[in-house]
Amino acid sequence: MKKILFILSLLLILSCGEKESDLIVTGHIKGLKKGTLYLQKLKDTALITIDSLKINGELPFEFHSNLEEPEVLYLTLDNNSANTHRLSFFANKGITEINTTLKRFTYDAKIKGSIQQEKFDEYNGIISKFNDQRLEYIKNQFEAQKSENDSLIQATNLEADNIIKRKYLYTVNFALNNKDVEVAPYVALTEIYDANIKFLDTIYNALPEHIANSKYGKELSSHIEKRKKEESN
Repeated sequence: MKKILFILSLLLILSCGEKESDLIVTGHIKGLKKGTLYLQKLKDTALITIDSLKINGELPFEFHSNLEEPEVLYLTLDNNSANTHRLSFFANKGITEINTTLKRFTYDAKIKGSIQQEKFDEYNGIISKFNDQRLEYIKNQFEAQKSENDSLIQATNLEADNIIKRKYLYTVNFALNNKDVEVAPYVALTEIYDANIKFLDTIYNALPEHIANSKYGKELSSHIEKRKKEESN
């Protein structure tokens, strides 16, 4: 009896010591019959796999993991096709639901979860329009160069430059208007990392303490210091 009680006590201690998952990523991919899903994160410059799941049949998927703080994660699908299926989302503790299709894995994605994801969606919605405009003007630049019309080349180059400037200014304003969310330093790092250092400084100095001390706040600070050193040499 004592031996049984000891074993039961040991099992109880072990179960209490296990940390429950504070992040659940669930969802459904319409049209997917077979493949492997990966939940990944970026470490340094490489994607590392947090968890993986074999898919056999058009069923919902679910990942359980732990998250120290809000962070961009990646859902990657390998179904032996030539194309890479990957989408990013801003995860936070709790449940994130991702529903999409196999045919348009990234573009059809509907993601529900954190306030960070809501702001991420808001930002990406506007940025996608800037990117579409830039692609159109790149096409126009190519056509202008073919025509060898100097005036037309100059005009299309100017329009393309203006789109980039507008995108950068929008990103700066978005970060300042959403400085209390981790998305602010993240977009500064990923979208305007090469902007005038005064813009990056303005964003970082506007961050409240808890955002400045977050993962992306610290990375933005390090990036700014590196840029300053490079520019002073």
